[in-house]
Amino acid sequence: MRSVIIAGAAGRMGKRLVDLVNAQPEARVAGALEHPENPALGRDAGEIAGIGTIQVPLVGSLDELVDCEADVMIDFTAPAATLANVAWATAHGVAMVIGTTGLSSDDRRQLALAAEKIPLVFAPNMSVGVNVLFKVVAEVAAILGDDFDVEILEAHHNQKKDAPSGTAVRLGEIVAQVLGRDYEKDAVFTRQGFVGARTKKEIGMQTLRAGDIVGEHLVMFGGMGERLEIIHRAHSRDNFAAGAVRAALWLEGRGPGLYDMQDVLGLKTNR
Repeated sequence: MRSVIIAGAAGRMGKRLVDLVNAQPEARVAGALEHPENPALGRDAGEIAGIGTIQVPLVGSLDELVDCEADVMIDFTAPAATLANVAWATAHGVAMVIGTTGLSSDDRRQLALAAEKIPLVFAPNMSVGVNVLFKVVAEVAAILGDDFDVEILEAHHNQKKDAPSGTAVRLGEIVAQVLGRDYEKDAVFTRQGFVGARTKKEIGMQTLRAGDIVGEHLVMFGGMGERLEIIHRAHSRDNFAAGAVRAALWLEGRGPGLYDMQDVLGLKTNR
């Protein structure tokens, strides 16, 4: 039985995680964490999630979780909160599953340092389908090479704070790695006015924000006389939450290390 802390437990993703962990026979909700100014503090996390009382109050301080005997924390919050949670988890020997997006390069380095002490799964997208997308896009990019232009388009709801999405960034990084490019230099986020002809190394990154779109990602490979488009559409947040719970269970018995969903799903050939 895996004892799980849910960070951001009163948020949209957090509530789905509380529900799915509670329904999982191999896991239980051991703690529910939120921002210290959240008005729901003190309420039962199960009631907030709409599944009834589970005897786990929503708390606003990591200090209140010291005695909950957790095995793993699932974190879909914000970069600053995630880094604070990582520091706490490292100090207390608690594994982590992190789906937070918007992390900087320095933030990621801090995750890598933490992973020297605890097992940590970090992925910009926990969806099984998206992680298959990552693998397929890498294979297609390797086959098509530099003869095809690459454009990445993502669409999300109007409340999403970071852009482009972590998933889109990861797709861009995958394409750059396969084609021998530098994502930081070759990604193009804005085209306006007289920008001139597209260069061969560009990786176009386009962002849409509208309504309640859960998440859509399209990778276009455009060649002369033809184009190939690969798209993933998320219809609900349950696929992300289910992937995170799967990762939390997968971590049982794992040693320290920085893992991703490709590891969890067995999609890597070198590990």
